[in-house]
Amino acid sequence: MNYIAERRQEERERRRSEILDAAEAVMESEGWEAMTMDQVARKARLSRALVYVYFKDKTDLMFGICERALAALKHCFEEAVARHTRGLDKLVAIGHAYIAFSRECPAYFEIMARCELISPATAELQPNEEACMHGGDAVRFLMQEALEIGKRDGSIRPDVGDSLTVTAVLWGFTHGIIQLSATKAKMLARDGLQAQELLEHAMVMATRSLAAEN
Repeated sequence: MNYIAERRQEERERRRSEILDAAEAVMESEGWEAMTMDQVARKARLSRALVYVYFKDKTDLMFGICERALAALKHCFEEAVARHTRGLDKLVAIGHAYIAFSRECPAYFEIMARCELISPATAELQPNEEACMHGGDAVRFLMQEALEIGKRDGSIRPDVGDSLTVTAVLWGFTHGIIQLSATKAKMLARDGLQAQELLEHAMVMATRSLAAEN
């Protein structure tokens, strides 16, 4: 790539980042449902037409934000697993890190949840959608790696099942319980349940289902 091409690519990446920054700021103040592409363009001090050059619609923009969210989550998971040696401890740390992430970055968690509900319109993914998918794969790989380490070091039951399948189950379980505790707090309170207690109990159940017998 020559110098001019490199400069153009750098400018494109910078502009894309500015649009995503603006979208996150508007989302934080207005909420995702109320946010419009016009608001994002004004916040980024760009024309609406230029915003559409980078993101073809609001859903495409959502996948762009989701890619960022997953990169941030991956960083949290990497920090969590680095503090432990045993595979089971790494997985438990990942679970706690995910709960903390949902509280510290609620907008990112919301975007991730919204993206997971969208089925691809065609067999060929759009670039931002594909980048988001790869980001999710990278996050789940850390979970799968911790699971396999646990099988080897004896901290996780050898009969727990195929690592890829178990990873998908754990992801769905953890994501679902976090969503339940965040969106159904009043319903839980009516039944005398507290969100924090629910999360803690879910982590205990997940740990017991994975742990090898001593």
